[in-house]
Amino acid sequence: MYPMWQNYINATSIDEVIKTLGEKKEHARIVAGGTDLILELERGVRKGIETLIDVSRIPTLDQITIDEDNIIHLGPLVTHNDCAASKLIRKSAYPLARAAWEVGAPQIRNRGTIAGNLITASPANDTITPLMALDASVTLLSTRGERTVPLNEFYTGVRRSVMQADEMLVDISFPAMKKSQRGTFIKLALRRAQAISLVNVAIILNLKEDTVKSAVITLGAVTPVIGHAEEAEKFLAQKKLNKKNIAQAAELAMQAAHPIDDVRGSAAYRLEMVKVITARALTSLLNETEQDGMPKKPVLLQTKETADHRPQITSDFPSSPIETTINGQSYSFTSGHNKTLLRLLREEGMLTGTKEGCAEGECGACTVFMDGKAIMSCLVPAPRAHGAQITTIEGLADGEDLHPVQEAFVKHIAVQCGYCTPGFLMSGAKLMEEKSKPTHNEIEQAITGNLCRCTGYYKIVKAIEDASQIKT
Repeated sequence: MYPMWQNYINATSIDEVIKTLGEKKEHARIVAGGTDLILELERGVRKGIETLIDVSRIPTLDQITIDEDNIIHLGPLVTHNDCAASKLIRKSAYPLARAAWEVGAPQIRNRGTIAGNLITASPANDTITPLMALDASVTLLSTRGERTVPLNEFYTGVRRSVMQADEMLVDISFPAMKKSQRGTFIKLALRRAQAISLVNVAIILNLKEDTVKSAVITLGAVTPVIGHAEEAEKFLAQKKLNKKNIAQAAELAMQAAHPIDDVRGSAAYRLEMVKVITARALTSLLNETEQDGMPKKPVLLQTKETADHRPQITSDFPSSPIETTINGQSYSFTSGHNKTLLRLLREEGMLTGTKEGCAEGECGACTVFMDGKAIMSCLVPAPRAHGAQITTIEGLADGEDLHPVQEAFVKHIAVQCGYCTPGFLMSGAKLMEEKSKPTHNEIEQAITGNLCRCTGYYKIVKAIEDASQIKT
């Protein structure tokens, strides 16, 4: 499938980015997390892309702030894990925090950005629904100037938006929820993690005691463009939040949906589930249980003490070598710039312990650490390794001494064919760095991005539990 791109630029400023976009237009594409873009390029969804512009080296773009007007701002490098862990987002934009936590698995959430999720423009993308409910806007910048577009005017169809080829999304903004407002997000998918929404709903109610002053209900994955269930919103306004009104609002929300039939679910099933999850979301707000199941401190599979490495020198590949550090050793690669990091490690670095399973970020066999974060290396462009600190399964042991999680896997025979084992070991090891004594639930969170096709996960979980009792 290679090459997927011809040139790759590690940019160091927004000015550099928009200048390059202005010159190359539809033949260039910005990459931040890359969790959507790599798959789009491989599948031919994005055609004619010759140059990738990596913006992940630009400082300050990963900030979550609130201004004097009580408007929350997300920089274009804010990740799903950033939102899920943010005290500000959890307090003042809870539906977004919940949706961000529901995306993929920790490794995906460490790389995938909220901006990228919006730009991909799939109606099944989880964070669009709560941001639409929060009345968000996006700010787009090009050499022609800057413009701010309300999110409800941003989309023109499935995977289509008003964003032009020479524009960069530089800000996502929305009002912080008021004290009188409460909201939530519910996603229905075919499994609990690593799954695309069949349907999802975001609801924000402005309440005065038990009366709904106003309601916002947005539905995802059931229309070509995510939008409001307007009749349900109007119905709830100035009514008591009770079981009877919840049932009627859920019925009206179902009528606003126009889903498709596909291999994941029929239109009839999706319609019924819109009613079910809308009622479930409203009931949770009635009972004040909307935050049940959302961990107070979600597992991130990252360690704060390792700062991001962001060389402030523009690097252009293939004219420059990829200079990186893997398992404490310096590497210089003069080939492989048009591959994924997984391929670079295996084919140029000859570090074959990292496995390729699905090559789509679904199985976790390719998990490595980059700048202190667990990531899926199959979804990372190889040049992102430039200036980075990377750890693979080969670097987990300390010389002849196995890492405690490796010893525990041997002790508990927590392997069968062994193909998935490197990914589980990496996730378990990073969890032990992040949480000194992880709970059973936190271990389950940590391995949601790792699949084992041979057997159940009981011995794997037990091995990580036992390993966490050993001091590293």
